[in-house]
Amino acid sequence: MNHVYSPITDHCSQFRGWTFRKIEPLWPLMKILTVIARLLLGLGFVVFGSNAFLHFIPMPPIPQTLAGDYTRVFLASGYVYVIGGLQVIGGLLLLLGRFVPLALTILGAIIVNILIFHTLMAPEGFPPALLFTALELFLVWRYREAFIPLLKP
Repeated sequence: MNHVYSPITDHCSQFRGWTFRKIEPLWPLMKILTVIARLLLGLGFVVFGSNAFLHFIPMPPIPQTLAGDYTRVFLASGYVYVIGGLQVIGGLLLLLGRFVPLALTILGAIIVNILIFHTLMAPEGFPPALLFTALELFLVWRYREAFIPLLKP
């Protein structure tokens, strides 16, 4: 009897008797990473937002640059209290795990302003701004179902 080569059957025959284990999904890991990102971002904004009111982080002298002018106006106008309050509210919502999409929306606008400030006026603070942005984007991706209705016409 002549054996006719069949690429499918001959290839599959080498796997007879093998057992394949099911690859576990990454959901448990993603849940843990989501909680870690939520807590880190929330804690960061609660700490830095609270500093606007309590002044427990020493502030270096304000430089005589465009960033210094911006900071002086930011402090003198009282705008720092509005932004600090929003940071505390958004951070607390993230820490509590309640209304997370609302917290991400509030903090998203603040993060955009932080990125613009450090891009244009104070590049030395850009790496921490990127870290906060990465945490925010990861959380927006994880909670994307809450944001999808915003993109529908």
